[in-house]
Amino acid sequence: MRERIVAVLVFTGLLVWAAGCKKQIDTAEFKSAINNSFAGRHECVWPEPTKLPAEADTSKDEKTRDYDALLDAGLLVRGTAEKKRFLVGSKQVNQYDLSDKGHSAWTPDPNQPGYGNFCFGHFNVTAIDSAVPNDPSNPTQYTVNYRYEVEGIPGWASTPETMRTFPKIAADASVQAGTGTLIKGTGEGWAVAPPSQSAQ
Repeated sequence: MRERIVAVLVFTGLLVWAAGCKKQIDTAEFKSAINNSFAGRHECVWPEPTKLPAEADTSKDEKTRDYDALLDAGLLVRGTAEKKRFLVGSKQVNQYDLSDKGHSAWTPDPNQPGYGNFCFGHFNVTAIDSAVPNDPSNPTQYTVNYRYEVEGIPGWASTPETMRTFPKIAADASVQAGTGTLIKGTGEGWAVAPPSQSAQ
């Protein structure tokens, strides 16, 4: 009986010792690392840079809806022009260009003159939901589940017409979930692993 009590006490002592020795992870460091990986990344209305000024055929060009929503938001101005067509004469098209307000919201593409995008807000992690070490015996790499949102969405991106035309803006205005792999650097804190390394 005495041996059993001693064994239970020793086991309990080991559990308490292990719990005391286990290093608690500071989730603020994880949030900071993920936010650092988001630095310089902005959400934009189009997936690829677009050329402006642009012409759009109102009868068939899908971009007309995009341009008209941005026109309503005050970022574009619209004019009309005659577009010549081979053997058939000409057709009236809309011409869209940046307004004064649009120039300040336009992000030019440094690699393609005349191309750019309307970008809005930046990513920000709001909470760490879980952090699990990939190797508990060597906890230098964690799989982290987190929640994030896009902050700093400007007024022009918040209009009902813009949000209807660009559903991505409406999605970004709500809290979303993400997963990443964080690696402990040598003296540099935590960093988000590149996608190829995360898959390992």
